[in-house]
Amino acid sequence: MNVSFFLTPKSDVAVIESEFTIKKAIETIHEKGFTAVPIINEEGKYLGTITEGDFLWYILKKGDVDEEDFTNTKVKDIKFHVKNQPVNIEANMEDLFQVILDQNFVPVVDDRQVFIGIVTRKDVIQYLGKK
Repeated sequence: MNVSFFLTPKSDVAVIESEFTIKKAIETIHEKGFTAVPIINEEGKYLGTITEGDFLWYILKKGDVDEEDFTNTKVKDIKFHVKNQPVNIEANMEDLFQVILDQNFVPVVDDRQVFIGIVTRKDVIQYLGKK
């Protein structure tokens, strides 16, 4: 069995594009109710994970932040403090288990590093609970 068995496809996952403004990214996170969301670039490649904390660190580091900062600064200009390690869609369960132990979700990519979805720790635990 490989990770595709657990895959939540990209179409069902909240993602933030690196070209989003901070304002749009925060609105997306708030609307979806998540605290961490995968970041992808224009080609759909996985870049990292942005968290609510990353926005707070940006504000603290920048100091005086105004509405213009939020509407003009791109997500790609913020430092990500978390990079959830991705796995390839062809990865086996052992590889997935090693990564999911330390992450709430694991980004799944294809051979070109294009983001295709996630596997959540919850899905893996539910599967194991049924066995």
